[in-house]
Amino acid sequence: MFKILLDAYGADKGPEVVIETAITALNKHNNISIEIVGKVEELQQLLVGKQYDESRLSLCNATDVITCNEAPVEAIRTKKNSSLVVCIDKLKTGEYAGMVSAGSTGAVLSGAVLKLGRLSGLSRPALAPMLPTIKGGRVLLIDCGANMDCKPINLCHFALMGSEYMRVMQNINQPRVALLNVGTEEAKGDELRKATYHELQKLPINFVGNVEARDVLNGDCDVIVTDGFSGNVLLKSIEGTIINLVKVIKSGLKSTTAGKIGGLFAKKPLKNVLKRYDYQAYGGSPLLGTKQIVVKAHGSANLVGLLASIEQVKDYAERDLLSKIGNTLSEVKFETAE
Repeated sequence: MFKILLDAYGADKGPEVVIETAITALNKHNNISIEIVGKVEELQQLLVGKQYDESRLSLCNATDVITCNEAPVEAIRTKKNSSLVVCIDKLKTGEYAGMVSAGSTGAVLSGAVLKLGRLSGLSRPALAPMLPTIKGGRVLLIDCGANMDCKPINLCHFALMGSEYMRVMQNINQPRVALLNVGTEEAKGDELRKATYHELQKLPINFVGNVEARDVLNGDCDVIVTDGFSGNVLLKSIEGTIINLVKVIKSGLKSTTAGKIGGLFAKKPLKNVLKRYDYQAYGGSPLLGTKQIVVKAHGSANLVGLLASIEQVKDYAERDLLSKIGNTLSEVKFETAE
């Protein structure tokens, strides 16, 4: 039985969607139990009239909430009875498979690193969301916001973790690892990218060179390595482009009679295509490199997104992902580790 911690707060849709998702997850998977951390009285009210296995759903009281407007480190240190901090403290005991939170990204990252610690030999943990490719596969983006300023060693660690992640979770024997850059040539990019390129060539990974932002969804690589600043810009650019493109297509189809008629025929195939690019279906971003499993769900996560995040924790625990990443890191020795 995999016991999973769920932060009741942080999601834009409030604790209501958290409760609904927890019940859905329990009904779908009989090998998990869920502990929701938050204001118990409020959560109990939301559970009234719901049908669920009471033996596999428990509540833990936490009366405070960390908001996105607070300084992350300060909030972690002062709001000890917040739902997020209580989740992390309980996770540290080792009694749980992992946790999911849709709360402040900065607070989740700060709390996880400060309280859980890093895997041995790792310079920095990294957020690693999965993106869909036009070939129907998936590509892992690492990092997407945990580390704004990086050194080559950080990106090398990201590459090792990302490669092992895709090997374990996607059953890819030799994941193709690429470095996000402004051109495909070896000499392109800033000093960080140039230095990292040469270091990645030395690692026991399938490094395939640089990849430009316009090609990240082509399906020609399995892992895209970058610093958190560039990765976050890339991720939000892709999400924003898809959202606005959908709006443009819908508006175009509704603008004329011919468009409306054509839209009737195109509705089903278009829906199937858009479903593939629905970021909710891919769950949250795992924080790879901490000593326990932490999945950062989107603040805008709905039931689909939160359910996928819970399933990520279950799948990671089932495949013993953290131990395998730890073994990979221990096999490669670096001169320094920040």
